[in-house]
Amino acid sequence: MYIDTSTVRIGQKSYTRYLLRESFRDHGKVKHRTIANLSQCSEQEIAAMRLAFKHKKQLDTLTAHLDATNTSVGQQSVSAPSVPVNTDPLSVQLRQGKSIGAVWLLAKLADELGIMHALGQDHAGRLALWQVIARVIDQGSRLSATRLARLHSCAFLNLPPFDEDDLYENLDWLSLQQESIERTLFAHTHSQSDAVNPTNDGLFLYDVTSSYLEGSCNALAAFGYNRDRKEGKSQIVIGLLCDGSGIPVSIEVFAGNTQDPKTVKSQIDKLAKRFGATDVTLVGDRGMIKSPQMALLDEKNWSYITAITKPQIEGLLKSDVLQMSLFDDGLVEVADTVEQVRYVLRRNPVRQNELADSHKSKCDRLQAALDKANTYLKEHVRAKATVTLQQVTKKLQSLGLSDWVSIQLEGRVFSMHEDAQLKAEHTKLDGCYVIKTNLPVQRADKEIVHSRYKDLAQVEWAFRTSKTVLEMRPVYVRRESRTRGHALVVMLAYRLIQELAKRWSTLDITVQEGISQLTTLCVHQLSVNDQKVTNCVPIPNETVAKLFEHASISLPRITEQEEAKISTKTKLTSRKN
Repeated sequence: MYIDTSTVRIGQKSYTRYLLRESFRDHGKVKHRTIANLSQCSEQEIAAMRLAFKHKKQLDTLTAHLDATNTSVGQQSVSAPSVPVNTDPLSVQLRQGKSIGAVWLLAKLADELGIMHALGQDHAGRLALWQVIARVIDQGSRLSATRLARLHSCAFLNLPPFDEDDLYENLDWLSLQQESIERTLFAHTHSQSDAVNPTNDGLFLYDVTSSYLEGSCNALAAFGYNRDRKEGKSQIVIGLLCDGSGIPVSIEVFAGNTQDPKTVKSQIDKLAKRFGATDVTLVGDRGMIKSPQMALLDEKNWSYITAITKPQIEGLLKSDVLQMSLFDDGLVEVADTVEQVRYVLRRNPVRQNELADSHKSKCDRLQAALDKANTYLKEHVRAKATVTLQQVTKKLQSLGLSDWVSIQLEGRVFSMHEDAQLKAEHTKLDGCYVIKTNLPVQRADKEIVHSRYKDLAQVEWAFRTSKTVLEMRPVYVRRESRTRGHALVVMLAYRLIQELAKRWSTLDITVQEGISQLTTLCVHQLSVNDQKVTNCVPIPNETVAKLFEHASISLPRITEQEEAKISTKTKLTSRKN
């Protein structure tokens, strides 16, 4: 007897049927007969029956030992070293196997979120799935991801044999399939009822960041506005498009010298062609959506929400469209009937106080530099005051105080002078911001417009997580296609972290700490007479059990699959010599 399995996929759902069958010979021909339909059984029950059929002659000994093993391991909550168990006539041993907790949970979560379906079930899709999971567990290069697969039980992922070169080539495949992957994932995330209007209000969030590079061999490397404050480093520009809930739907890599507004057109094209959106409100940060981008949105009768820059605010004040007194009245709306746009303005008192403290701190630092210079000139009578003046002037400019602060030299003593009128003029807009939109008031009042603009913080959080936790940088690839593939892997890995953060929100633990805890759960290899019988999953400790419970994912009891052959061409021993 044996269990026959078949899986078919209809639309976005997959269906698996299990049949209990037997083989027999009829006039010399092998035929099969179905005894029972087991499709209503759980995966654990199917695995138990397969184990029973495989080791039916040793079933009594194995079941007794498995029960005793699971009970003792649940009490110890750790993986024990090789423990021989003497039975007669069998010799049963329990050995620590590979880690399974993190990989199992992330794989099941990827399946629920549609990532597994979007990547596909072929060899390339399976390798891509491992790259996403490896990025969540432990960041690094493709070589480190290959070595990581040796430490984790990846058999149930059906990974093909691979090395680090296969993962690099897989990045090329990801780049080619990115449009299809993002479209499939978008369709899975959003219900069929929202196919025409993909989000509840057609809202999409878009922002860009830059990521510096070590070296200059990347095909997209260029010098531009570096948000990482890494002088002398070339960079790439990364644009992330999210829906109104902050769920990423597309990521794109641009050359490092690409200006922010230049990246918006491709996002508009994606929304129209790739995702089939017909009614969109695009939210972008200040300086992102300018007149050319507004014109592109107007052509499709789409809307926008953005913020204007400080020089633009000053221009509106001079033209009397806005008045400074409005910033003292909380959240205020001003309609410009000429341009047919609305301005929502506010002063953030917290930000205003932060800037005031920053100005004071800079003045204190400048005064400390002047005191040091005065002491130096006093102790060195032959030192030239003009040379020291150049140094403190450079300090003044670097602190950004030159608009209202000046340095005076009387004899050989420096002093600092603040112009109160100039300072008031320069700081009058501290904490002030103005949001601009062409949304009619019937669709969104000023509170909604303000709230939607603040939703951009979700994209900023995604960038911060991708850069620090998932290590978008450093980029260990050079080709353009592999750079784009690397960015897509990071986006999909972020989607997993984002979902885990939501499901574990009530637990006093970070996502990184949770993943680290999950890696401590290892399978136990059960062998009889030095021959491997099966891999059993022990009862997890309380912390790991809670992580699985809050993630709404259950653990298997037995894993039967064989591990893929994983090797590395680059050996660490060769690097050490």
